[in-house]
Amino acid sequence: MLSEQELLYTLALQRIPNLGDISAKKLLRHFGTAEGIFKAKKRELLKIDGIGSLKLKSLFNAQYLDEAEAELHFIQKEKLQFSYYQDSSYPEHLKHCLDGPILFFHKGNIDIKNKKLLSIVGTRKATSAGIDFTKKLIEALAPLDIVIVSGFAYGIDITAHKAAIDHNLQTIACLAHGMNQIYPKSHKKYVQKMVEHGGFITEFWSDDTFDRNNFLRRNRIIAGISQATVVIESAEKGGSLVTADIAHSYNRDVFAVPGRTTDSQSVGCNTLIKIQKAQLITSAADILFHLGWEAKKPSPTNQISLFVELTEQEQKVYDFLKEKGKEEIDTISLSCDLPTFVLAPLLLSLELKGVVRPLPGKQFETL
Repeated sequence: MLSEQELLYTLALQRIPNLGDISAKKLLRHFGTAEGIFKAKKRELLKIDGIGSLKLKSLFNAQYLDEAEAELHFIQKEKLQFSYYQDSSYPEHLKHCLDGPILFFHKGNIDIKNKKLLSIVGTRKATSAGIDFTKKLIEALAPLDIVIVSGFAYGIDITAHKAAIDHNLQTIACLAHGMNQIYPKSHKKYVQKMVEHGGFITEFWSDDTFDRNNFLRRNRIIAGISQATVVIESAEKGGSLVTADIAHSYNRDVFAVPGRTTDSQSVGCNTLIKIQKAQLITSAADILFHLGWEAKKPSPTNQISLFVELTEQEQKVYDFLKEKGKEEIDTISLSCDLPTFVLAPLLLSLELKGVVRPLPGKQFETL
């Protein structure tokens, strides 16, 4: 944990224009502390690869330390928590991003240690189909106790946050502005629930203005903090495509929900799939398969089949597999007279209830 003095200098380092997180980390590795950077001689600083005279000119400007002191007072007044990139509390996946923020602020009840994190993004102008898919996806994933990350925007973002809260999951909103405001203003009514079920993170200061570039910058945190990113709907251009592109550059799994070629809000997702920047998904089962995520298996001593409550359709599928043994999903679909888009979530539900397990080759069997 940074001391107050070191936090002050780290804030000032973060404030230096044109420096960036990659260069800031280079300097920190060399000098050990932010205070050490500001007290170093110019000739020592010039030895660092990529640190030119233009950046050094700003480094020796006392203005940035003054601004850092004002922001430090805001942090203390608001009792904001913060994470430094070398702290053990800093998100593990974000540590592996070269351009991850050296410092970000957070508030709420965020606990992501040893948790599965999934970023869900999409258009602000979501369709009813996109909203419905988001809700069903999170409902299906809820038994895994995952953390849902998004950007608190209109459309898919706020739907994902609300669905996570409805299923008692942690959810984290990455903001493109300081903690002294909420955007959009109409989402203020969700703040308290968000704080109770997770919270907010941002690298931006209280005096940062709303700027398009800030929204693009925050997208790297959404992409970097999670194991994978899901794009549910997107037009031909949009922030969610930027997030997907960044996640892909980080070698993270990216998933996209396909749509009709005539639907404007499916163009982005279809393109991601077409250029192989995203895996096509139609249900939560696809995400579990690709990421290797599994629900907690019941102990062998439990008489699972005696106590698990199944719906009529789930019972039909379970009875078929119990009688036939392992079968491919297409065979199950035909034999049980259930289309695959209906069958896939049923199989996932049975898996999460601990009565069915998936096998290689899209096969399933009872436990």
